[in-house]
Amino acid sequence: MGKQTVELREALRQAIDEEMTRDKKVFVLGEEVAEYNGAYKVTKGMLAKWGPERIIDTPIAENGFAGIAIGAAQTGLRPIVEFMSWNFSFVAADQLISNACKAHYMSGGRFKMPIVFRGPNGAAAQVSCQHSHCVEAIYGNLPGFYIIAPSNAYDAKGLLKSAIRSNNPVIFLENELDYGDKMEIPTEEYLVPIGQAKVIQEGKHVTLVSYSRMLKHCREAATELAKKGVSVEIIDLRTIKPLDIATVASSIRKTHRCVIVEEGHVFAGISAEVGFQIMEHCFDDLDAPLIRVCQRETPMPYSKALERETLPNKERILAALEEVLA
Repeated sequence: MGKQTVELREALRQAIDEEMTRDKKVFVLGEEVAEYNGAYKVTKGMLAKWGPERIIDTPIAENGFAGIAIGAAQTGLRPIVEFMSWNFSFVAADQLISNACKAHYMSGGRFKMPIVFRGPNGAAAQVSCQHSHCVEAIYGNLPGFYIIAPSNAYDAKGLLKSAIRSNNPVIFLENELDYGDKMEIPTEEYLVPIGQAKVIQEGKHVTLVSYSRMLKHCREAATELAKKGVSVEIIDLRTIKPLDIATVASSIRKTHRCVIVEEGHVFAGISAEVGFQIMEHCFDDLDAPLIRVCQRETPMPYSKALERETLPNKERILAALEEVLA
């Protein structure tokens, strides 16, 4: 199998391009996806290749173009909607909440919803609170959505291809700061199944559960502890919903300790759900209380120093790991 080194944005582009080649019903719409080559260059060159009927620039009107895409999905097409930021999806909240995730149920199964909503989620560098929100806990509360949050180029490509082929509405969460990250991926076609977590580092003393960009900080913390002889097992959830609690539980039955890390807020967050499911399935296997490391309970500050203190980082994860191991 051949290998190629690509940025995460290129991996996403390949996924979209391959699926558009495979299925003429797949098309892309969103702000600046065509003439400008995409705000983050994910759709670079695609207008020239596919034309304006399949790579469609929209007005700054998320509620409008999300609704158009939902209608297109209900009538047999497979839209990929790019939100320039997932924060802007709140403008389309009625379409997402009242229509996208409920149409299949409300129609008694007559209408499928093969649609992918994708774009950058969470904080970038000093973009303040209106551009830094993590949306997975909000949309995770709505039955009907799949929620995917890849941490690397390989998973991003394979999961996006699976998402485009799904007949369910998919919330596909990327991170602006990860778009330039490079990685070797296969030149041949591959898929990554939705709903499967991955053990990305084997360990025996404590389980560290996270997803998306926070895994970088988790790896840094695990590397520090390795110098002290502590072996950390790291799990990348990859898919938030459906949640692969079986992989997490299997790890905890081995390590008996767990720290959960997410970029989102601590109250009613993804780590709260993961933590409670761990308690349901692994209570007797735990030798220490669970610990969460999350964004602090405040809107994201603009100040670089305060931003760093608000978000999870290597030092906070290290402190949590040392506490659970004490």
